[in-house]
Amino acid sequence: MERNKVILVDKDDNAIGEMDKMEAHLKGELHRAFSICIFNHEGNMLIHQRAYNKYHGGGLWTNACCSHPQWGEELKESAMERLHYEMGLLCDIDRRFAFLYKTPVENGLIEHELDHVFIGYTDKNPAPHPGEVNDFRWISPMTLQNMVSLYPQDFTYWFRILLKKIAATAG
Repeated sequence: MERNKVILVDKDDNAIGEMDKMEAHLKGELHRAFSICIFNHEGNMLIHQRAYNKYHGGGLWTNACCSHPQWGEELKESAMERLHYEMGLLCDIDRRFAFLYKTPVENGLIEHELDHVFIGYTDKNPAPHPGEVNDFRWISPMTLQNMVSLYPQDFTYWFRILLKKIAATAG
């Protein structure tokens, strides 16, 4: 499942073009992304450790799934397809909010994304794609918050932002 392009957007999420994914990350161009957070019915969140061979963030922990929709794809359908590809999970997801961020990451790349956050629920364990995921775990929100506070460098930048936003909307 190749995702070698990104949809360039303005700050209001209007599509303005398409660009090679690596070029967009080298130039820091604003593009559309999605992040999926999955919870089980005990309230635990599914997190995964990105495969070590990822172009950035390899070995870091993050939400259940994150990627870039492709031109012409409907956002939710693209997210659900990617969740199945990366984690082997099929469950309904709902878009909750979006946020914009920009930060340098390793390998001279710049993440500049308008990230749409989806939330879903399942009690099934994932069957992760080994080229995408090194490890996974279900974790309580309180334990996760403590881990991120103590070891922020072990988590992706976008996950640290979206975790705060989820906590703020839950309170």
